[in-house]
Amino acid sequence: MRPLEGLIVLEFCQFLAGPSAGLKLADLGARVIKIERPVKGEACRQLSIKDLFVDDSSLLFHTINRNKESFAADLKNPDELVLIKKLIEKADIMTHNFRPGVMEKIGLDFENTLAINPQLIYGTITGYGNEGPWAKKPGQDLLLQSLSGLSWLSGRKSQGPVPFGLAVADLMCGNHFVQGILAALLKRAKTKKGVLVEVSLLESILDVQFEAITSFLNDGGQQPERGDIKGSAHAFLSAPYGVYATIDGYLSLAMGDLIFIGKTLGLDLNAYADKHLWFEKRDEIRTILSERIKTQTSDYWIEILQKEGIWCGKVFNYEELDNQPFVTELQLKQTVKNTEGETLVTTRSPIQLDGEILLSKKAAPKVGQDNLNIHEKFLNSQK
Repeated sequence: MRPLEGLIVLEFCQFLAGPSAGLKLADLGARVIKIERPVKGEACRQLSIKDLFVDDSSLLFHTINRNKESFAADLKNPDELVLIKKLIEKADIMTHNFRPGVMEKIGLDFENTLAINPQLIYGTITGYGNEGPWAKKPGQDLLLQSLSGLSWLSGRKSQGPVPFGLAVADLMCGNHFVQGILAALLKRAKTKKGVLVEVSLLESILDVQFEAITSFLNDGGQQPERGDIKGSAHAFLSAPYGVYATIDGYLSLAMGDLIFIGKTLGLDLNAYADKHLWFEKRDEIRTILSERIKTQTSDYWIEILQKEGIWCGKVFNYEELDNQPFVTELQLKQTVKNTEGETLVTTRSPIQLDGEILLSKKAAPKVGQDNLNIHEKFLNSQK
């Protein structure tokens, strides 16, 4: 039995942050019911990655909505709103990421839902909080990466701001949302009262940068200082930290004693014996390391470096990663199937409980796929 089995989650969320939280709750055993508009469904169904679709919905939608159910309802229709309120009566958790004021307008804000279900955990995600001049501005991942300072931490100095190749603000906010909901479940168990859980994309992406921002606030306001040679990897770390080209690929070098690493590579780096120079002269040092490392293969250097306990590794692309034995040994992929028998290979929950890997076989639902079942289970019942 999974720890959240028996809990009912109503998900009024779209795109990535809220639905990614729902995915994690579903993997932990909760029954997650997506409340979607009829016919078109949630907006993410048409937001594609590389124009990839499965049935009528984007691959992106399928990636973050597996193992859920879909209940189609028009929240502007009074009769259908009555049905939604009946579902709220039976729910444990309700989540949404509408702009501030939307749920208040239709009477589904926290105070009104508590009147329906006094023990409801009510979770909201906003872009920038509920109040102030930014409250109703669009909370989109790239915009949050840009305004939060995050885009100045990756890439090389001469490139200017470089955004991540992932929706990192959305995904980390989803993780924080789950933490808040799990904490709220514990609080409800003690108080027997409903709990309001609030997170914003802005606060979440700032929390992700706590070490960088703390350095800025306590180091005289010094900005992140990225290196400016190929393979620079961290604005706050010194040489040798970075990625280096070899004859046949790339090698990553983590932190370690620079002089000892140089000696292992056959280099005399005693001119940099003062550790302050490891940061101050890091581009110069990385250039010296690069010239040496590119003369041999990745395997050649890894054998030599790892024998001395130096942290290093190959840099894999996705194809190379997929061919690694640990992908099969750790069962890192799973196959889900939709109602028409189509299959989709995806990742799995990273969590194991009592030695059990949390796998799921159910693909994302079609719009309103579970209306009939939910009517029979929750809305036609007299209980």
